[in-house]
Amino acid sequence: MILFLMQVFFNFKNFLELNRKKKIFKVKKLITFNRKNLNKWMNLTKKERYNLSKQESIAYLDKRKLLLEEIRKEYKKISKGNSEENVKKK
Repeated sequence: MILFLMQVFFNFKNFLELNRKKKIFKVKKLITFNRKNLNKWMNLTKKERYNLSKQESIAYLDKRKLLLEEIRKEYKKISKGNSEENVKKK
């Protein structure tokens, strides 16, 4: 009888641990925030809002880096073209 109760207790404990892990890994993704989903944003926990804003800022920085690289490449092309034209004029 005691062994049966111990086994039930350990199974219940394992069940609770699995539920906690599932809740931790559950990710709520909201792409844009407007009046319609403001309540969803406010219902998130502080940590979830922080993580979402952190992910958004990382994505923004990545997009910004790519854009800066494109601008630099275009500037190099333009400056090479201008320098070649100046050489031809002389």
